[in-house]
Amino acid sequence: MAFLLQPVSLRYHRCEVHHISMPHFSIQITETLSSHSTNSHKETTSAASRFNGFWGLVNNAGISTFGETGWLSMEKYEKFADVNLLGSIRTTLAFLPLLRKYKGRIVFMSSIIAYFSLGNGIYSMTKAAIEKFCDALRLEMKKFGVRVCIIQPGNYARSTKIQPPVSAEEIWNELSEEEKAVYNKEYVQERANFFNHILSEGSTNGNEVVDAMVDALTSPSPKARYMVAKLKEKVLVFVCALFPTVVMDYVLSYALSKVKLA
Repeated sequence: MAFLLQPVSLRYHRCEVHHISMPHFSIQITETLSSHSTNSHKETTSAASRFNGFWGLVNNAGISTFGETGWLSMEKYEKFADVNLLGSIRTTLAFLPLLRKYKGRIVFMSSIIAYFSLGNGIYSMTKAAIEKFCDALRLEMKKFGVRVCIIQPGNYARSTKIQPPVSAEEIWNELSEEEKAVYNKEYVQERANFFNHILSEGSTNGNEVVDAMVDALTSPSPKARYMVAKLKEKVLVFVCALFPTVVMDYVLSYALSKVKLA
């Protein structure tokens, strides 16, 4: 899903879901462009060319799931890359000419999970990739007066409902025979319990993330990165960024499953 900011007098194109009026801007919400939505891509690009003013784009698309690397199919990896990464890139490319013309803002929804993984590596990889895309884009757009910002929320699972509680039984039933020969049900159950516990600790104050998005769009001096997270989450990111990888591996390995495979 993407949020498009433009003057209130402008019309809305067909991909619109709904819009919200503000004193000086209107917010248009569109579906994320996928690799299969050629018509939507053309419509969005065509609509962009009709705008007489354009201020900001917020790329907010995201899906999540749980599972170790071998538990997930290639089709699922492709779907996550398409929605979490390529969808944001497609939308950005469609509106880039207008954003350059009007010296606008581009905001991307990342996550602190871009720095580490706790059972959802497929989500982490897409967020890490979008961070690097943003780093390149931010430097390239600077000469045009376009500001690129990244929002890095902590655990807001209870606010966004992006990840429902996982079922160990469902996970086990979906495993291939090869994976079942490696793992046991007790291990899968323990990992599911661990992940569900993390979800249950998610913040319900989703407005904190919205406030960061608004600041990124309206502040005279927006930050390159907005980390909206609890203190312990920020400490974990700090350890990831500054300590040797072996230290972080030890910390995460200790936090993860203590159940043996054999």
